[in-house]
Amino acid sequence: MYKTGFHGLMTFEAPRYSTKELSRRTWGDFEKLFRKKSEGGGCWCIIFHRPRPLPKRQMGRLTKEQRTRRNRQDKKKLVEKGCSHGILVYSHEEPIGWCQYGPKEELPRIDAGSTYKKLALDSGGKRLWRITCFWVDGRHRNRGVASAGLKAALNSISKKGGGLVEAYPAKRKEFPADWFGTLPMFEKEGFRVVAQFGKTNVLVRRTV
Repeated sequence: MYKTGFHGLMTFEAPRYSTKELSRRTWGDFEKLFRKKSEGGGCWCIIFHRPRPLPKRQMGRLTKEQRTRRNRQDKKKLVEKGCSHGILVYSHEEPIGWCQYGPKEELPRIDAGSTYKKLALDSGGKRLWRITCFWVDGRHRNRGVASAGLKAALNSISKKGGGLVEAYPAKRKEFPADWFGTLPMFEKEGFRVVAQFGKTNVLVRRTV
């Protein structure tokens, strides 16, 4: 969006977005957004909910469409139980972005990774929260959608009692930044780098 500034010059004005929590009521919007998600197609943001990958002998017999359907069904069951948290970002009531967050117990996949185990991090007695995933409709990228989702997620965590929040952003604005967010975006919200996390990412934390 553009507006006229001093001396008649056109200046860029960041668009305003609204946000909603993922829930039974907003499942339809989540579904609408993820049906538009073509790259990485059928994840339905379920991976970090699973402590480990599903058995290859089981998944190997399924077609891509069947795997996608299973992921969607598993995600929906978690939402119905109140065991999946996230923020939907809207532009004019249209869902255009997503940010997944949740307590450690809800997103256990991180704990199973050898990289995370080697860090042997301590939460200092605080409840540990995680921000694991982002996704933005391709038509709306580089316009602050992910940042809006991050801000709303931090606000929701605060309302739920707060604690120590960690995330795993990419150091550069390229894949896998589309999924994990970028380091500058998190630093702007007060996160600090705790450790290197693989070749392309870092682990960041802040207290809320």
